[in-house]
Amino acid sequence: MYKLDFGVLVEYLPQMLAGLRMTFVISLLSIIGGTILGVAGALSRISRNRLLNVLAAVYVEWIRNTPLLIQLLFIYFGLGVFLPLSAFVSAVLALSIFSGAYITEIIRAGIQSIHKGQREAALSLGMSEGQAMRLVILPQAFKRILPPLAGQFISLIKDSSLVSVIAVSELTYAAKNIVTETFRAFEVWMAIAVFYFVLSFILSRLVRVLELRMARSD
Repeated sequence: MYKLDFGVLVEYLPQMLAGLRMTFVISLLSIIGGTILGVAGALSRISRNRLLNVLAAVYVEWIRNTPLLIQLLFIYFGLGVFLPLSAFVSAVLALSIFSGAYITEIIRAGIQSIHKGQREAALSLGMSEGQAMRLVILPQAFKRILPPLAGQFISLIKDSSLVSVIAVSELTYAAKNIVTETFRAFEVWMAIAVFYFVLSFILSRLVRVLELRMARSD
C-alpha cells in the first residue's frame, strides 16, 4: 500500500524553488512580450491601413486556431534549423506570440468599446490621432480590459508548464525529474499544483487591488 512521505518535498525543495523561479521569469518575460505584440496587433486591427489590418488578422487567426504545443515545437525544432534558438528563448518567444494573439483581441475590443465621440472630442481639441489614442482612448479602455487581461496572464502562467517538453528547467520539468528519482508522484505533483496556485492567486489579488484603486480614483 502506498504510504505518503512529504519529507521528500523538504529534501528536493531547492530544485522546486529553482524551477519556480524559472517559471516566474519565463512568465514575466512572456507577459511583457505578449503585451507589446498585443498592443501592436490591436492598433493594426483597427488601423485604416489595409495591409496592417490583414496581417494582424492572419496572425490572430493562425495563432488562436493552432495548439500552443505545436507552436512551441515548431519554434524550437523548426526555426531552430535556421536560427540558433536556445530552449529558454524558444519558450519565451512561443508564449509571447501565443498570448499576444489573445491580448490583441482583448485590447481591440476594449478600444472599440469606447464611444467614437471620445475620439472626435479629442480631435476637436487639437489633438492628433496618436495623442487621442494615447491620452483619451487607451486609459479608458484599460479599465475595461483589465479583468480579461488578468485572466490571460494567469492562463499564461499555467500554460508555461508546456515548455517542459523542450527541457526548459522550469517547475514542471523539475517535478518530472524529482518524480523519476523518488517515485513519490502524489506528493511532488501536489506540491507543484500548490506552487502554480500561489503564483496565479497572487497575480489575481494584485489585479483586484489595482481595480479597486482605479475605481476609487474615478
